[in-house]
Amino acid sequence: MTRVWRRLGQLPLDCTPASWAESHAALPAVEPLDAENWAVYLSLRDADGRARIGRTVLTMHGTAALAPLDPEPVLDLGALGAFDDSGVTTSCLVSHGRERLLYYTGWSRGVTVPFYLAAGLAVSVDGGPFARRSPAPLLDRSAADPFLTASPFVAIEDGNWRMWYVSATEWRQTPRGPQHHYNIRYAESRDGAAWTRDGTICLDYATPDEYAFARPWVVRDGSGYRMWFAVRGDAYEIGLAESSDGVHWTRRADGGLRASGSGWDSEMVEYPAVFTHGGRQYMLYNGNGYGRTGIGLAVLDPH
Repeated sequence: MTRVWRRLGQLPLDCTPASWAESHAALPAVEPLDAENWAVYLSLRDADGRARIGRTVLTMHGTAALAPLDPEPVLDLGALGAFDDSGVTTSCLVSHGRERLLYYTGWSRGVTVPFYLAAGLAVSVDGGPFARRSPAPLLDRSAADPFLTASPFVAIEDGNWRMWYVSATEWRQTPRGPQHHYNIRYAESRDGAAWTRDGTICLDYATPDEYAFARPWVVRDGSGYRMWFAVRGDAYEIGLAESSDGVHWTRRADGGLRASGSGWDSEMVEYPAVFTHGGRQYMLYNGNGYGRTGIGLAVLDPH
């Protein structure tokens, strides 16, 4: 069966209630609220380009629409000198008992390279505000991940915690400056906080032109696992991979999304978030400028 995403259009987002949100609405992550509404967590930038995580609500009743952005950020910048003092960007949200766990990426500015990234974790208990589990990274640099970690997507299966995340293989010097190279790897945990990593690669570069993968989004159903991800050479596009065990993956030629050629997503598409509503699969995603032009919605049409 061939999978084709049909674009439903750009979703306007009113950011005027949030004075800190000057630009971008990137890396959507969804959380079900009820039969017709989804909380959407996003990364929005201030006037200095520093991202904070905000929240809106997507209503799927009738014509899909986003509510105005909440006035206060869900997660603010980290303390000065911390791994996330220059930005926090959305990755995924997991519910477990009384807790809701917000996995995110922390940014800090570099000297020899433009930035450093590390995965972080914030927790909400009984519906309260999110607070960092620790001021330190969830996944710091290690022998398995010596350059950076980012974009953790987490799922709980039969009491086992599984993660697919981004890890750099190198920084390469180019005429335009240092260029990051990173792929998607796998980790496991017993509690969602302490993770075992051995460098297992799930998705690697398919051609010499590819050099960066962005936030994976994994769905499991009766036929196995599907992972939507963004990958770039000149510009990001969204791809699909399938797996029977969640560790060994095969990329598909269909099931992804490419730039439209015109309008708000004419140059690139990236950061997919896939959810099911009314028996159909939908995708939130970003377009030009890494989320500068906001969010779009697409629906999966099997053929």
